[in-house]
Amino acid sequence: MAVKIRLKRMGAKKSPFYRIVVADARSPRDGRQIETIGTYNPLTQPATINIDEDLALKWLKNGAKPSDTVRNLFSKQGILEKFHNEKFGK
Repeated sequence: MAVKIRLKRMGAKKSPFYRIVVADARSPRDGRQIETIGTYNPLTQPATINIDEDLALKWLKNGAKPSDTVRNLFSKQGILEKFHNEKFGK
């Protein structure tokens, strides 16, 4: 089963709010999820990002692939750097 870390859109029309979720790659964008690992609100200034680092690292170690947007959010939070340091032992 291919697992992805991606955004799930919540909120009202024209006021998006996203949950960062771990889901099967075959499930729809707002469909079934395995676990919620954080939130992202692009409407606040600056954008609000809340991510559970331990859960994110756990899923990355288990082989989950982040979407492009989630990869950018993880980079801003420093999660990808921690993952690469643990993976390659730097």
